[in-house]
Amino acid sequence: MRILFLCVANSARSQMAEGLARAILPASVGVASAGSKPGSVHPLAVEALFEAGIDIAAQRSKPLEAVAPETADLIVTLCAEEVCPYVPGVRRLHWPIADPSAAGDIAAFRTARDQIRARIEVLARLLDLPDGPKAIEFHARLQVRDLAGSTRFYAWLLDTWPKEWTHRHATFIRPDLALNFVLVAADGADLRTGTPCHLGIALPDKAAVIDAYHRAVAFGAHVEKPPRTTWKGTPLHELWLTDPDGKPIEIYARLAPEDLAAMPADQAPTCLVPATAPPV
Repeated sequence: MRILFLCVANSARSQMAEGLARAILPASVGVASAGSKPGSVHPLAVEALFEAGIDIAAQRSKPLEAVAPETADLIVTLCAEEVCPYVPGVRRLHWPIADPSAAGDIAAFRTARDQIRARIEVLARLLDLPDGPKAIEFHARLQVRDLAGSTRFYAWLLDTWPKEWTHRHATFIRPDLALNFVLVAADGADLRTGTPCHLGIALPDKAAVIDAYHRAVAFGAHVEKPPRTTWKGTPLHELWLTDPDGKPIEIYARLAPEDLAAMPADQAPTCLVPATAPPV
C-alpha cells in the first residue's frame, strides 16, 4: 500500500505526517508527502518531531509530480484554511489541521503533531482489518479510553471504516442501517455511569451468529459468552463479546419459526458451538 500526505507548501503538516507515518505504520506501507506549491521544511516541524523521537531533518518539500500521486492507494489532505491538492480517481481522506506556521511557535507545531499522530494511530489499526459480521441494525454513542483501539474494534464489528475521525472522535455511518455511531475519547476521565453499556447488532439468522463467533475468535475479540439460543424473554440466537473497554456487545438473530418449534420443555439455553471450543 502507498499513502501520500498532501497540503499546499509541504513544509509543516504533511512533512510531520510523513515522518509520523513512517514511524507508526507497518514497514510494508509506502509513505510520501508533497505540496501544490512546495516551499521548504519548517525548522519547527523538525524540532517538534525530534521531541517525539523522529528525525525528519533529511526530508525535503516536493511538488505533486515528484511523487506520482495518481499511483497512490490513499491520499490524505491536511489543509484547513487553504484549498488542498485534489487527485481524481484515488481514495482520499481529509484531515483539516490548522497550519502551525501561521502561529510560528513550537506550541502550535506540537499541537498539530499530536493531532496528526492520533489520527495516524487510528489509521494504523484499520489497514489490516479483517471482514466482520454483516450487521443489519445498530445504533449507539460511546465514550472510550483508547480511541485508536476502540475504532479498530468497531470498524471490524460494523464491517466499515469510520466516515471521519479526529484526535477526539470517530464517526461511523451506515445508511443501510440508518446508523450514526460516534466514539468519543474520554481524555483520561472516568467513564460516566450514564454511558450506554448494552450495545447490539442484529444478524440475519443462526448461521450468521455462529459465523460471527468464528470471525471474533480469528480477530482476537474477547468472547464473553459463546453463541447459544435463549428462550426466555425474547427468544434469540445470541453471542456476547466485549469491546476494548469491557462494554458488552450482543450479536443476535431472531428465531425463525422452525427454531421456535424446537424449544425444549425446560427452556434451557442451547449451545450453538461444541463445548470443546477453545475459550477466548
